[in-house]
Amino acid sequence: MIADYQSAYPDPIVLCVGDEVTIEDRESEWSGWIWCATAEGKSGWVPADYIRRSGHNGMALRDYDASELTVTKGERLAILDEACGWYRCRTEDGRLGWVPKQNVQPVRKT
Repeated sequence: MIADYQSAYPDPIVLCVGDEVTIEDRESEWSGWIWCATAEGKSGWVPADYIRRSGHNGMALRDYDASELTVTKGERLAILDEACGWYRCRTEDGRLGWVPKQNVQPVRKT
């Protein structure tokens, strides 16, 4: 980590393949994300590529957990996935979640 990051969403949306969502048009500082809500009332940002959209309805094309990590500068992370300016990471103590790419400096293993 090259900069601290504080999670902004303590109760994240979680989707499984095939879950149906309602899509709301919202402005985001991050390109490629859409705001989705489940029938149970959970809502959050989801990468647009993860949803098959039809108007204001959609269906999850893959499993997704919007959990973000609260991390500090100098913390080591394993990068697991990348989407729309964010990395999905695992901390050394096993926590999983998303962190903005701008806060992370990847290191190549030698």
